[in-house]
Amino acid sequence: MEIENLSKTMSNAINELAKLPGIGERTATRLVMYLIRQDKQYLKKLSESIDQLSTNLYLCNQCHNVSDAEICNICSDDTRDYSKLCIVQNIQDLIAIERSRVYNGYYHVLNGLISPLDGITPDKIYINDIPRRLQNNKINEIIFALPATVEGDTTAYYIFNMLKDFDSLYFSAIARGISIGGNLEYIDELTLGKAIKNRIDFSNAIKK
Repeated sequence: MEIENLSKTMSNAINELAKLPGIGERTATRLVMYLIRQDKQYLKKLSESIDQLSTNLYLCNQCHNVSDAEICNICSDDTRDYSKLCIVQNIQDLIAIERSRVYNGYYHVLNGLISPLDGITPDKIYINDIPRRLQNNKINEIIFALPATVEGDTTAYYIFNMLKDFDSLYFSAIARGISIGGNLEYIDELTLGKAIKNRIDFSNAIKK
């Protein structure tokens, strides 16, 4: 809505910024006040970079990471460990793991978790193309880097059952030093890095 006694231009900018996650009207107002004090060149670059989010970004054809091309920089990097595939809930979790600098394999971004109560079934996320990746690559370890939630465990168990008949495939999960219900993107890099390095045998874990 239009904010009383403000210019329409300012009011529109505040309203749009306030729609962003975690940003209310007061924070949006502070951001707009900051922006109007910047030079026009900065505002032009900012505007162009935001505009390019809708025109220059792709989802990688292989792992579903965001990319500037049809295949992302990670999937096209042949120096990475092709034997490992890390399953993550979303792109934020991929970024968090990359920042830990302890993992050098490839990823598969699900873009969600199985949650029947919320109407999220396996066909609503990027699960069904995982077997194709195993057929086309020399992957021998699946790493579940999913949240320690009911939805995360359900999703991991579904993928495990889908892939368990593949020969010589080892399943692991990040160590549970991470609090139950915690999202990976909010965990500090050191803790996340240790959880990946100290990952556990998933097939044994689900038997307990």
